[in-house]
Amino acid sequence: MDEVRDFELSKGISVDNIVRQMGASGGFTAKHIAVGVEILEEMVKDSTSVNFLSFPACILATGTRGVIREIIKRRLFHVIVTTCGTLDHDIARCYKPYYHGSFQMDDRELHERGINRIGNILVPNESYGEIIERKMAEFLTDIIAEGKYELATYELCWEIGKRLDESSILYWCWRNNIPVIIPGIMDGAVGYQIWQFSQDHPIEINIFRDEKLLSDIVWQSKRTGALIIGGGISKHHVLWWNQFKNGLDYAVYITTAAEYDGSLSGARPREAISWGKINEKAKTITIEADATVVLPLMIAALIDRL
Repeated sequence: MDEVRDFELSKGISVDNIVRQMGASGGFTAKHIAVGVEILEEMVKDSTSVNFLSFPACILATGTRGVIREIIKRRLFHVIVTTCGTLDHDIARCYKPYYHGSFQMDDRELHERGINRIGNILVPNESYGEIIERKMAEFLTDIIAEGKYELATYELCWEIGKRLDESSILYWCWRNNIPVIIPGIMDGAVGYQIWQFSQDHPIEINIFRDEKLLSDIVWQSKRTGALIIGGGISKHHVLWWNQFKNGLDYAVYITTAAEYDGSLSGARPREAISWGKINEKAKTITIEADATVVLPLMIAALIDRL
């Protein structure tokens, strides 16, 4: 048995040093964070592994967007699977600010003032729906003017990305040729704007092309890994496709959901093993925590090690 050790903190201590001490401290979730970084390090350094990143849109409304951007800039993952809201927030925040609020604010008053609330983040209408409507109309007009009338969601994301600035995660996905798959493309402001635009213009979103790309990636992969933040459709889409190569070889989950209600969002890696979506011999960990707290620590430590 390994001995539980106390933290030893000092001025100027590195994030990686703190995370390594988490592994020695036996500190419940802290230990899981340390193990998670070890798995990510091995996964990223494994040249035979194709690595997936899955996350929900909500964290893009926070400063955690900068962490996701750094991951993409450094090409630490090869495929991203996320939700339509990721496109919404990424576009909107290139042009307009979001603001600090609190969970206890009066939502009726906020609605009367034209302010939307995401937890303790405030998003005025002009910072969301209005700017997305205006910019998507511009982008889609440019896209069809170039003769592109049918796009997969990853192609749409690249088209949007190359029209945004360097603060955008979509920009870096386009720059680094990283496909962004949006299986629920219609479930958000960008999806709605595409539908609106399609009423008067010849444009189609071909999700079969997304699935063809995922099929090619998975069937040609020797090994695969995934960092899965949160749950829902983006989590399941990564797991679903990886069952066709005998499951993920690495899986790090970050979630606040419970498993007792049978939800996919709360399901632990062992449940995915029963489906063949994670390999029986895979290295896995679940970190029960808010991603806006632990992800900056984990990625900072990972960057130090790389």
